[in-house]
Order: sequence, then structure tokens, then C-alpha cells
Amino acid sequence: MKKNPVFAFVMAGGSGERFWPMSRRSTPKHLLKLLGDQTLLETTVRRLDGVVPLENTFVLTNEAQMESTRAAVPFLPPENIVAEPAKRDTAPACALATAIARSLHPEAVCVVLPADAMIHDVAKFRDRLADAVEAAASGAIVTIGIPPAFPATGYGYLETAEALSGSSRGGRLHALKRFVEKPDLEKATSYVSEGNFFWNAGIFVWQAGTFLDESRRQVPALADFIEALNDISDLPKLLSDRFASLPKISVDYAIMENARQISSVIADFDWDDVGAWTALPAHIPPDAEGNSKRGLVVQHSSRDNIAISNGRLIALCGVDHLVVVETPDAILVCDRDSVQQVKELQALLPESLK
Repeated sequence: MKKNPVFAFVMAGGSGERFWPMSRRSTPKHLLKLLGDQTLLETTVRRLDGVVPLENTFVLTNEAQMESTRAAVPFLPPENIVAEPAKRDTAPACALATAIARSLHPEAVCVVLPADAMIHDVAKFRDRLADAVEAAASGAIVTIGIPPAFPATGYGYLETAEALSGSSRGGRLHALKRFVEKPDLEKATSYVSEGNFFWNAGIFVWQAGTFLDESRRQVPALADFIEALNDISDLPKLLSDRFASLPKISVDYAIMENARQISSVIADFDWDDVGAWTALPAHIPPDAEGNSKRGLVVQHSSRDNIAISNGRLIALCGVDHLVVVETPDAILVCDRDSVQQVKELQALLPESLK
């Protein structure tokens, strides 16, 4: 049986607030080399290789990040970096992805995923993604569910129903009962104990025609946008003329919650959305005193700190439980328990440092 061509679309338009001072508007988290010698974006794109050819991989970003995005993935064709002219949330981004794929092949399969997650077990990720591509051939929209490691209140959840099938690669496919918004701690704890709730990683797979049909049924403006692109050469004009007028809504609300056929492949690989500075110790092993360090850092009588130097020496003396990040033009010092508040600094910063 002939397989439908697969296209991947990496959503890479974040604002870069939680990882200040390293992240800025033009270089948000996914454009930083936080965890190694590659940006998170490059790592995400290369992780797809083997399931999606590089020439079929696109990055959806914004105009402010266009230059830095191309610099991060110079091995992709320049035309595969697409700048959205306005910030319209994930439903229009998914419509844009579907429009591009459909214009290139009418039976295309789309993989849509965020740019900034960290996954170390690449082989298993590729297997599960291939399972999702295979399942999408039935006309379903397919998600990837992450087994919850703890009762997280910062993630949405997927409630699964009956098992549908396995795969030749050993993957598990379940019907999806519903999407659940970010819960409070009590609900999150119950979800973990019930065993059929999984974190929503924001990784989706569908046939272009499936998403178009759902858009036509639920949000006709998205369908009109998709159908308006018949030739990829017309994309710049379509973006300029119509993208900014699309409804500003997430794909979960717009399409997923009421989709007629939706299922979930259960992940058996590690996954971390690297949501704040305190995510780094999972990838930068702490020393004997619990300090996670990168760059030029020394410490004396200091414990459980995260210290990232980008040039100048950071010297920790008699301090515990801090995050210290040095860049050429700014220094962040905060308690580890306050890392989610770093984005609140944006209103206090001079424009040149945002």
C-alpha cells in the first residue's frame, strides 16, 4: 500500500519570557543552547529525521524571529521557514500547516509539534510518531499522550478510553475520551492515580483532508483559509491578505475537543517541556552539593543552586536554593521557588533588554 507523504510543522514562535535574561523576544527558549551544543529547535527538527524527510520539515515562526530561526536550522531550505504575520494562537498555525501540506500533496499527512520539548530517547520517539502517522491514515486526528510523572498543574491532560490496537513497533493506541484543561492539585493527583490520564504534549498528527473537514464543520474561517492555497507560490500573498483576520483561538478549543474521531498514542519515551529554569537539573546533573552549573561557576558552602554563566565568573558563597544566570548585559538572581515569576520582570525591563 502506498504511503501518504508526511510533512512536519514545528511551531516556534514563543515569547521568551521565562528564560530571561538568556531568552529575548528575538531569541526565545527554543533558539537557545540551554542543554547542549544545539538549540532546542535544531534538536527538535533533527529528532524528526527518519520519520519526516528534512525537505518536508517546516518551521512556523514570526517575523521578529525569522533571521535567528534560519540561523538555528541552516540545513533546512530557506523557504521552509515560514513567518506568521500576526500572533493568532495555535488553531490558525495548524490551519497554515495544513494549507501548506495540502498544496504540496492532496493526501498529505501533517505532524504538528512544539519546538521546545526535550526528548532523549529519540528511537522510541520516532517509533511512536510513526505509529501516530499510521493511525492517522484511518481518518483520525492522533495525539501523543505522555504518562504523568507527577500530578502537574501546569499541563493539560488527555483522558483515554478503550485500547484500539497495537503496532508492529509495539506502540499502544487508545480512543480519546476528552481533553482536560490544566487542573488544580487535587484533580491532578486523582488523574495520576486513575491511570488513564496523560499529559497533553501538543503533538498532533492528521491527514490534511481530515483537518480540513473538521475545520469546515467547526471553524469555517480556518477551512476557507486552507482551501485558498492551491499553489505554494501563493503563500506570501495568502499570509499577507488573510492570516491576521483568522480567529485567535487554540487548536484544542477550536478543533480537538469536538473532533469526531480522535485517538492517542501513549508515549514510552522521556519528555520534558523545559518550562522554567528549574527544569535544567534533570538535564545538567547536579554536583555533590546539589548545584547544577554550566560555564564558569565556582561555589563555597552553597547548595541546591542553578548557575549558568555565559562568560563571566559566577562565584556562589554561602547561598542556597538560588537561580543565577549571567549574560553579557544582565544578571538574574532569584529563588528557585520564584522561577515562574521571572516573566513578571518583563514590565520592569528597558526595551533593549526584553
